[in-house]
Amino acid sequence: MLYAFSRTRLAWGLLTFTATALLLTALFFQYVQELYPCVMCVYQRAALAGVILAGILGWLAPRNGWVSGVALVAWLAAAAKGFWLAKVHVGYQLNPSPFNQCSSFAEFPGWLALDRWWPALFHPTGDCADASWAWLGLSMPQWLMGIFALLAALAALFIVVRVKNVRGEG
Repeated sequence: MLYAFSRTRLAWGLLTFTATALLLTALFFQYVQELYPCVMCVYQRAALAGVILAGILGWLAPRNGWVSGVALVAWLAAAAKGFWLAKVHVGYQLNPSPFNQCSSFAEFPGWLALDRWWPALFHPTGDCADASWAWLGLSMPQWLMGIFALLAALAALFIVVRVKNVRGEG
C-alpha cells in the first residue's frame, strides 16, 4: 500500500505543497512579522527549495522508477542537509559567543548564487543567535530540526519500501 502511494502524483504533490507552505511561512515571518532571516535561515530555505524541486520532479513522473528514484534521493539529501543546517543554527542560538557566530553573508557557489538571483527569498539580514521567536518553548530552527527529521524519515521510508518492492520482498 505504501509502495503504491509513493508512486502517485498525490504523494509527490503533498510533499511539494507542504514544503512550499513552509517556505511561504518563512516569508510571512520575514515580511509580515519582521523576523529577518540570518544566513543559516537562508540556507535552510535553500534546503526546503531542494525538497520542493524533488517533489516537483517526482510529481512529473511518479511511476518512472529512475525519475522518482532520483527524486527520492534528492528529497532525502535536501532534508538531511536541512536537518544538519538547523542543528548548527540551534548551536548558534544556544551557545552565542564571539567565537561561535555564523557569517553575515550567504556563501552560495557562483553557479547557484541564490542570494543574488532571488534576494527577496535568499538574502540574509538577520542574526543567527537571535532566538526572539518561540512556540511551545522551541525556537524556529528547533522546529525545523524536527520538520527536516520527519521529511528525511519519510524519504528514507519511501526508499526502503521501493527497494523491498524491487527485490520482491514487499
